[in-house]
Amino acid sequence: MNSNATDLTTGFIASIVAILLFGSNFVPLKKYETGDGMFLQWVLCAAIWLVALVVNLILHCPKFWPFAMVGGCIWATGNIAVVPIIKTIGLGLGILIWGSFNALTGWASSRFGWFGMNAEEVAKPLLNYIGAGLSVVSAFIFLFIKSEIPNNTYSVDTTPLISEHVINKTQDPDPDPDCSWVDKLSTTQSRLVGCSLAVISGILYGSTFVPIIYIKDHSKRNDSIYAGASQNDLDYVFAHFSGIFLTSTVYFLAYCVAMKNNPKLHPEAVLPGFLSGVLWAIATCCWFIANRSLSAVVSFPIITAGPGFIATMWGVFMFKEIQGRKNYLLMMLAFCIILTGALCTAFSKI
Repeated sequence: MNSNATDLTTGFIASIVAILLFGSNFVPLKKYETGDGMFLQWVLCAAIWLVALVVNLILHCPKFWPFAMVGGCIWATGNIAVVPIIKTIGLGLGILIWGSFNALTGWASSRFGWFGMNAEEVAKPLLNYIGAGLSVVSAFIFLFIKSEIPNNTYSVDTTPLISEHVINKTQDPDPDPDCSWVDKLSTTQSRLVGCSLAVISGILYGSTFVPIIYIKDHSKRNDSIYAGASQNDLDYVFAHFSGIFLTSTVYFLAYCVAMKNNPKLHPEAVLPGFLSGVLWAIATCCWFIANRSLSAVVSFPIITAGPGFIATMWGVFMFKEIQGRKNYLLMMLAFCIILTGALCTAFSKI
């Protein structure tokens, strides 16, 4: 990349691809039962690691920095809650909430130099502040949008007209033993748990790039152990994704122990989960490119806000999760705010 114009073009194209894939990567899983999500988490992370392996080979195996794995550990910790979030408040609303808090955390840590990173400067700071502030406003609006989530979040086309435990209700009054803890929550509890988990996941997601940015910033210091480290974000993909896979494996083994070696597995979700992981991994690689071309202080508000729009379109038109005039108006208002914030952030770089 020899010119600023090329950097901007590459960064915005990568951002668009990332937005489309992040907003759609969980769609393949919607019509399949995923239980409590622990097994799905491991399958998804295995697919992510395989994509990282391919990228690492294409890049001729750049130096592996173990500290970059910490970001993957943080992401995998936040991702554990994805299935409960989708099952309680829906795909669209879930991504909207965690995306907003993701944007705020990632932007603030880069802009103000938290966690030992260098504070990033932009050409127009005021526009950048306005863009980040609008992301916060949109997050609170999303909390008031009510989603309609059925007890079984997988497609009605795959659900029996009358389930077996309903037919035998008089003989077996106990709840379905295959139901996860998420399925046993009341409507109020589901909304409270879903929104809370989405906020926590968003904060963790927003911190996932901190170790990589830290390494890049300290690579310019001769007295640092990271002196001479690459400035190309893609060179850290393999370490980052290895942290994701390692952490998810540890969590899954701990889950198996807690379940007394009787984990709830859903084989029908393996291929959709693998596809979801591949889509996510490609989107994240595009995000790495955007970070390199635009800087994290610009890419974070754009890439984290956009997927919510795509996911909500899936939720509205395909899965009918969001209904009612009031919800539609709130959603349109939030989208306008997100779009304005993303444009302000984009133009703050120019």
